[in-house]
Amino acid sequence: MIHDWHPKCLIPVQIHPQKLPRITKNPSTITHMRTLTFDNRLTRELPQDPIKPVYQRQVANALWSMAQPTPVKNPQLLAYSPDVANLLGLTPADMQDSELIQTLGGNGALAGMMTYATRYGGHQFGHWAGQLGDGRAIYLGELIHAGKRFELQLKGAGETPYSRSADGRAVLRSSLREFLCSEAMHHLGIPTTRALSLVSTGDLVRRDMFYNGNPEMEPGAIVCRVAPSFTRPGHFELMANKGEHHLLKRFIGFTIDRDFSQWLAATGLPLDQHNPSPELIEAWFEEICERTAILMAHWMRVGFVHGVMNTDNLSIIGLTIDYGPYGWIDHFDPEWTPNTTDAQGKRYCFGRQPDVARWNMERLADALATLLPDTEGLADAISHYDHTYIKHLTQSLAGKFGLGPWQDSDGDLVNRIFELMTRAEIDMTLFFSKLAELDLAQPSINTISPAFYTESGLKQFGNDIQQWLNTYAKRIQQNKQSPKQRIEKMQAYNPRYVLRNYMAQEAIDCLINDGDNKRLLSLLALLKNPYTQQPGMEQFEQKRPDWARQKAGCSMLSCSS
Repeated sequence: MIHDWHPKCLIPVQIHPQKLPRITKNPSTITHMRTLTFDNRLTRELPQDPIKPVYQRQVANALWSMAQPTPVKNPQLLAYSPDVANLLGLTPADMQDSELIQTLGGNGALAGMMTYATRYGGHQFGHWAGQLGDGRAIYLGELIHAGKRFELQLKGAGETPYSRSADGRAVLRSSLREFLCSEAMHHLGIPTTRALSLVSTGDLVRRDMFYNGNPEMEPGAIVCRVAPSFTRPGHFELMANKGEHHLLKRFIGFTIDRDFSQWLAATGLPLDQHNPSPELIEAWFEEICERTAILMAHWMRVGFVHGVMNTDNLSIIGLTIDYGPYGWIDHFDPEWTPNTTDAQGKRYCFGRQPDVARWNMERLADALATLLPDTEGLADAISHYDHTYIKHLTQSLAGKFGLGPWQDSDGDLVNRIFELMTRAEIDMTLFFSKLAELDLAQPSINTISPAFYTESGLKQFGNDIQQWLNTYAKRIQQNKQSPKQRIEKMQAYNPRYVLRNYMAQEAIDCLINDGDNKRLLSLLALLKNPYTQQPGMEQFEQKRPDWARQKAGCSMLSCSS
């Protein structure tokens, strides 16, 4: 089995936009903010929670609730993504417009925006958690540009009916991490939500980062997240759990029509939006399984660990979503988790991610089964997940190792080096960068020695790894590809730069301690071209420094990090 190297533990409501404070600008700062087009289809077509005031409560028979961002003291734009701005039809001048910055900080809304939060549930760490919902994310509506639809969210903008006794805010630490990682993942070629902006609020937020009873006041910030859809399996799970089957059917039909329109057209299947057929639901679920499996293969390819793969933190359209205590593998360890809450159980460790994603698909299947005459089609879709994952994983591994077409015996070769990398503490990203440089005529461990974290690891396992390199070189020489083709293929699959936790922490420290966003902007630029060597950026090609091994924010993170 080629995946043995991971652990085996294995009636629509008529609504009107809520009135939000308008921003009064100094005439000298007016930059003629352009008019944006908002459609807000979800709030137009799906049932609204009839209670307007924002207080924490259980909500029934509704998809969304009114929620207005809580104003902040002094919003300041720390960084933005020019690529995402362009996607939305925003120019660099627009991004410096004071009205837009105030809006991105929660102090108002542009014409056409609709602010709300959605209702969903989910399984957290394997247990049903009931109603969850957008506890600190507030939608700004659905923006239409160049024929495409984008949902905009402010994360950390204040309380919603789903805040569950929390303040709905976010600290600068976690906001910066989400902003950077969203863009980093996109440029790695991995499906993901995007991030438009990072705005500091001028307010302090109380957080207990280590959950040890010693909370501190920290700078607050807000990220504007962007995606075609933020819908999660948990949306469907909650309606099924509550027996809201009419609403569940309606939401499935809505989701297929809005978020899977191209896929639907390709299937040729008819859609009754209020009563989708069992055949369509089954085919749609298979598509979700396929997208999720492909996403997992991407994560495993680059060594990304999500950290909190609850069913409310997974995307229905196959995106990476909700960046909390995430991380990239430094020294290779399938059992590593970046989440302090998961340190004992390791449910969401690197090696278990494909299995957890499959388990999450089974929980979505349980919800959909409440509408179907039998579960055979759902079971077939789960099997499709398995086949899709294996297919894309082997393609990724063949690319990472420069193997050419995958052979049955390659599983043993790959498993062996992953085992040695774990035991010898070898950096995953650096190992593959160096492996592409290996002289196949005279393979030497010296080529990859910079990837070892300890001299003892090199000394103890050096002979075994040298033997592996010899075997690997013979395997590569069986291919009919030129050395240049092999190297180009490996470089296309293996990033030179990933957002290691210590790199993000350094950017956080520069902002908090010195008010300097230069490191943040440097990382944003660096991570835009992760597969290409960039002059002057050699420090970011190195393995994690020793000082970061146990430092808070550099090794493991809490859910408030």
